[in-house]
Amino acid sequence: MPSPATREYLNRLHQTILEERTCAKALDLEGMINAMNEKEAIIQLLAEVKIIDDSDKPIAALIRRENLRNAYLFKSTLGWIRDTMEFLGQKTVSSTYSPDAYAVHSQINGRLLSGRI
Repeated sequence: MPSPATREYLNRLHQTILEERTCAKALDLEGMINAMNEKEAIIQLLAEVKIIDDSDKPIAALIRRENLRNAYLFKSTLGWIRDTMEFLGQKTVSSTYSPDAYAVHSQINGRLLSGRI
C-alpha cells in the first residue's frame, strides 16, 4: 500500500531540488544552502523507506534526473571557475632575451590576478 507521507516527501524533495538549481543560477548562496539543508533532511527521512511503491517510481526517476542535472551544473561551473582562475594566474609578460640569446626572466610578476594592489 502506498504511503501518502512517502509521496509527500518525494514531491517536496523534487521541489527542493528545483529550488536548489534556481538559487544556484541566481547565485543566491543563502537560498541554496537552505535548499541543500532541506534536501538532506528529506533524504534522511526517506532513508527509512525500504520499498517504494510502483506508483511512486516515476517521481523517484524524475528526482534522480533532476539531481543529476544539478550535479552536472555544479561540476561544469566548477570547471569553468578552475579554467578562469588558471587563465588569470598565467603570466602576461613573456620572457625576453638578452643580447647573448639567453632567456631573461621578467622582474614583473606578470599575473593578471596576483592578490596584490
